[in-house]
Amino acid sequence: MSFPRDRLRRLRETGSLRRLVRETHLAPHQFIAPIFVAEGNNIRHEIPSMIGQYRISLDQLVTEAREIAMLGIPAILIFGVPDQKDEEGSGAWDPNGIVPAAVKAIKKAVPDILVITDVCIDEYTSHGHCGVVKEGRILNDETLPLLQKMALVHAQAGADIVAPSDMMDGRVQAIRQALDTDGFHDIPIMAYAAKYASSFYAPFRDATQAGPMFGDRQSYQMDAANSREAMREIEADIAEGADIVMVKPALPYLDIIYQTRQTVHLPVAAYQVSGEYSMIKAAAQKGWLDEECAMMESLLAIRRAGADLIITYFAKDAARLLQRVV
Repeated sequence: MSFPRDRLRRLRETGSLRRLVRETHLAPHQFIAPIFVAEGNNIRHEIPSMIGQYRISLDQLVTEAREIAMLGIPAILIFGVPDQKDEEGSGAWDPNGIVPAAVKAIKKAVPDILVITDVCIDEYTSHGHCGVVKEGRILNDETLPLLQKMALVHAQAGADIVAPSDMMDGRVQAIRQALDTDGFHDIPIMAYAAKYASSFYAPFRDATQAGPMFGDRQSYQMDAANSREAMREIEADIAEGADIVMVKPALPYLDIIYQTRQTVHLPVAAYQVSGEYSMIKAAAQKGWLDEECAMMESLLAIRRAGADLIITYFAKDAARLLQRVV
């Protein structure tokens, strides 16, 4: 068949036709909403580099969680923003720390929403790195017991899923062993499996006040040039006990999401990171693009590449728009 008999435009003529044959769909239940939780009371501070995103205190958190749940979004990913930091990052496994307190508050008020906790010590260390530092080097094996303690504290507080983001070798196995030993056999691990050393994280570091005080994270996060290595990372995390694997960032690494989806049978998550969000927001503020259209197109691209779950700062906005469309 060829033109003029074959006319692909026939199925694009109207909105109803386009919806009828649409191959990729978005729904609120595919989203995970990240939240930055700060210490103190009555805090709702907008993050300068992330328009529409806030650091909020515990007293504001329950209201936020209820709103997210009402929009049909099934899960929240919590990042703690502590007041105090030290060289070791000891606040990361404090049972009375900001994240355990946030988990308890959400599970008490909104028990059906899934609470996912980020497991990484960078937000709690004075040096801002994701591992133990000695003589300017980030040490792998010495970091694993700290991640075990952090994951256990989160599980004991009631977290539904723990998500190690540090990129230390062997951390999924170490966390799985610690959870199982303590009786948390049923707590899934969502591994930041292919996490790249990306410039697109900059606004997040503004949000968490957790950028490295020296050097960078290229010795433990992945090189942007590598894709085969990403598959090795993902395979290793699955072998160690990961239940969900994640690619981060999303849009600059759609090829990695696609390869992952074609290779593995686990759920695949993708993180539309702060820089991806902020670029769209900033361009929309300037009137350079339509924010809603760019938001939905970017999320569709991530889904089309193969992501089952999308962690996105657009979660609430996209869910509201999808409800209006329906």
